[in-house]
Amino acid sequence: MTRSAAADRSLIFVYNAPDGIVAALIDAVHKLVSPATYPCSLCAVTYGAVAMRRDWKAYLVRLPHPVTFYHRDGFRRAFPGLNVSLPAILIADAGAPPRLLVDTATLDAQADVASLIATLDAALAASA
Repeated sequence: MTRSAAADRSLIFVYNAPDGIVAALIDAVHKLVSPATYPCSLCAVTYGAVAMRRDWKAYLVRLPHPVTFYHRDGFRRAFPGLNVSLPAILIADAGAPPRLLVDTATLDAQADVASLIATLDAALAASA
């Protein structure tokens, strides 16, 4: 895929967590106290207690596609007609509605950032 074709696509990462600072604090505590019951596998893999993991952040910078992040509330406001299970990673081609790239079950199966990167790279290659 050429660089200009890559720029015509964007990735949308959607966390299964509510918007807001209070929600973020509650989520941080939840991840520490009871990680097995935390409802957002994308958050759990890509974030520590409060900050994005460095290896994930470095990977995102290297992607040829612009990225956008949403929490579930903001995503539902931005895309009210799009009904997908969360968390999810979507891809949008210029002028087209976003479509599912990596589903909840696949995200739930990721053990760490390295496995998520491999999964996302494979999904991007398959969607090219």
